[in-house]
Amino acid sequence: MGNTKEYVRKLGIGKIVSELEKREKEQDGILGITREIIRHCANGIKLMHSGELKEAKKHVLEADRKIAKISKTKEFDYLLTQMYQEIAEAKVLLAAIEKKELPGFVELKMPFEAYLLGLCDAIGEFRREMLEQLKSGNKKEAARYFELMSALYDELSVVRFSNSLLPNFRKKQDVARMQVEQARSEIMRK
Repeated sequence: MGNTKEYVRKLGIGKIVSELEKREKEQDGILGITREIIRHCANGIKLMHSGELKEAKKHVLEADRKIAKISKTKEFDYLLTQMYQEIAEAKVLLAAIEKKELPGFVELKMPFEAYLLGLCDAIGEFRREMLEQLKSGNKKEAARYFELMSALYDELSVVRFSNSLLPNFRKKQDVARMQVEQARSEIMRK
């Protein structure tokens, strides 16, 4: 066998380590961009609720611009789920506030798994907007948000698959159901 170290070195572990270092650097870059996108979406949603649509749209557009940088990354798709979920939530809420048609996952160019999670979160944002409208005395607009959240939940309620196919979906679906139930009692009290 000769020199054992040389014999083992031929396995190529050094090449594997080099490849993993390269991937780690790429992954770190992607994670940094996804955090920025998530921050833009969160800020955009916050601004939408305070009625600052012009500023909110700037954040959503900036998120879109940054998504273009990483959306073609297939090797790290699993890192993009939360980012897509947040952008879906922000864009669905923006469409509802502007009384436009809600965008679908094909239009948003994202995986349907993340889109479904974003829709569940949008139900909570609709409730928050409903409560804001109730505080302002705008019962008609509050009722519109309640109808939106209720109809969206009804649409999502037929999605029943295992956690292995749709990770975290059932949990978010249950939270959405509770929010619809809370909203129903809140809107009936006013």
